[in-house]
Amino acid sequence: MADPSSYRPKPGQIPDSPGVYKFRDDHGRVIYVGKAKSLRQRLANYFQDLAGLHPRTRTMVTTAASVEWTVVSTEVEALQLEYSWIKEFDPRFNVKYRDDKSYPYLAVTLNEEFPRVQVMRGAKKKGVRYFGPYGHAWAIRETVDLMLRVFPVRTCSAGVFKRSAQIGRPCLLGYIGKCSAPCVERISAADHRELAEEFCDFMAGRTGAYIRRLERQMQDAAEEMEYEKAARLRDDIGALRRAMEKSAVVLADATDADLIAVAEDELEAAVQIFHVRGGRVRGQRGWVTDKVEAVTTAGLVEHALQQLYGEERGDAVPKEVLVPALPDPVGPVQEWLAGRRGSLVSLRIPQRGDKKDLMATVQRNAQQALALHKTKRASDLTTRSRALEEIAQALGLDAVPLRIECFDISHLQGEDVVASMVVFEDGLARKSEYRRFQIKTFEGQDDVRSMHEVIGRRFKRYLQEKQKSGEWTEEPPAGAAAEEDGAPDAMAGRPTDEDGRPKRFAYPPQLVVVDGGAPQVAAARRALEELGIDDVAVCGLAKRLEEVWLPEEDDPVVLPRSSEGLYLLQRVRDEAHRFAISYQRSKRTRRLKASPLDAVAGLGETRRQALLKHFGSLKKLRSATVEEICEVPGVGRKTAETVAAALAAAAPSAPAVNTATGEIIEDDGVPSAALSAERGQDR
Repeated sequence: MADPSSYRPKPGQIPDSPGVYKFRDDHGRVIYVGKAKSLRQRLANYFQDLAGLHPRTRTMVTTAASVEWTVVSTEVEALQLEYSWIKEFDPRFNVKYRDDKSYPYLAVTLNEEFPRVQVMRGAKKKGVRYFGPYGHAWAIRETVDLMLRVFPVRTCSAGVFKRSAQIGRPCLLGYIGKCSAPCVERISAADHRELAEEFCDFMAGRTGAYIRRLERQMQDAAEEMEYEKAARLRDDIGALRRAMEKSAVVLADATDADLIAVAEDELEAAVQIFHVRGGRVRGQRGWVTDKVEAVTTAGLVEHALQQLYGEERGDAVPKEVLVPALPDPVGPVQEWLAGRRGSLVSLRIPQRGDKKDLMATVQRNAQQALALHKTKRASDLTTRSRALEEIAQALGLDAVPLRIECFDISHLQGEDVVASMVVFEDGLARKSEYRRFQIKTFEGQDDVRSMHEVIGRRFKRYLQEKQKSGEWTEEPPAGAAAEEDGAPDAMAGRPTDEDGRPKRFAYPPQLVVVDGGAPQVAAARRALEELGIDDVAVCGLAKRLEEVWLPEEDDPVVLPRSSEGLYLLQRVRDEAHRFAISYQRSKRTRRLKASPLDAVAGLGETRRQALLKHFGSLKKLRSATVEEICEVPGVGRKTAETVAAALAAAAPSAPAVNTATGEIIEDDGVPSAALSAERGQDR
């Protein structure tokens, strides 16, 4: 436990201006980010007598080892920088809202030539129009099924669309009138896009004018005695009205607003949001958070606004946001929201009428969500605590292992040997810190040697980071050179060189678990001893009898089958196994899809695809002359000569065979799926 006075800035060092500050722990990891109108006044509050601090604030300042700050011009800039740093560093002591589920959206892919209507979850994509979120995916499908009668927009996948175009015959929806069948050119791309935009307008709440237009068309058809057309329009109007009835009017003035309610106790808070568009509730979502910092209701609202609109632009930020308490000060937050929307945004507390009544409904939902979460969390928290205590007792550890790292080796008959590292903190998976490794020092199948290499590489990086941060002043062990291992699949890129981010090897575990028995454990312990690390416990979990092996012990530790500690170790081991196998399979897939064109210098993906599309297959490209290759747009004579030479030098691969039919599959530059029917099993 650190003494805050040991890292307190000297008087006069802290500027009296707006800014954002960061507290770091003794490993250099950012544990708290905050903003202030006056940095001097705000930071002074953290360095008062510990007895006068809130318990959570006291825990934060005693965990921290340093503080630093960045000066900005305005409070709006401070708000923006605070949000960016919280997203970047994932600080341990900041309020972080987490969705209680992955909510489905109704999405229209306007970024495609032929827009598609579908259900989408996860991160939003550029060029896609979203409606929702909805509570259940089936609710979206019911709505879409009703509206396709009037707006027959494409709903099929890219594969189905391409197949229908090839055979010249639409799918079933095209035959029953629920798709305009752009795949077979029954409708042009421009007309289909116009249809998709009308669909979006209707979903956005502009329903009255469209229904009135259909009613006029129905009356005109009836007057002209086109009774079949009039009946079809009548049915279309009925379908649209049924779709509208699924979201009742809650605000009579066709308001576009988001309503945010907060239910909280001393430890946790739940946030519920109702998205109202055109006076109707178009979506609902909720978050729950641990109150790891001393924060008021107004502070929770401010954090919720950052979470909701930090990545949004334009109409995704409504004209009106109704909240239970206003941030203090409210001006910078309102200005920030207006900047996201591009026009004024009203941020206020509803005082009377329908909006106040609807806010009460949102508040009841928040209270119910908090009660449900507390019921689940009480059981989960108790179980995790008992599991960690059982592990510490069984392995003879001085304290419970709050951070556990597990390593596993995966290969297929000695090929594509890889390893995985998964991280569990407080008994929960921390996927942002997963890592994967390629075995570099040898080829072939040797799990013990592979485990020694991977453990050594992981902890060499740890020692490097300690040396870089100044915690370790001796020379690093021989071979502790910088390495770049694969980033986890939850991350977009490799670790960066700035300190404090959680995407690093700089934070040590209390326990290392290896998938295997005594040999793997001995290899892991030997790798740590070679690096001079003696404060990290090691154990192995053998699959056959689920025995726990310790270094230099002849007999394993056998935990009871009903032990929560054993169950947690199994979950950690199984997660490492899953992560390793997924990486090994992706490597194998990339190797099987390798083409002689990949090795041609200066030939990018676009021109490779152009060559294959022009000739139809790699076999025909191989037999083409240089002059014929030059006919492909973007391919010059020099490139054509390089391609011809590379294909002539590459020996033709053995023909792929369809194992179900026995047919030989033509060489098209991408190996057949039949090649993946390999013997053996993934390990």
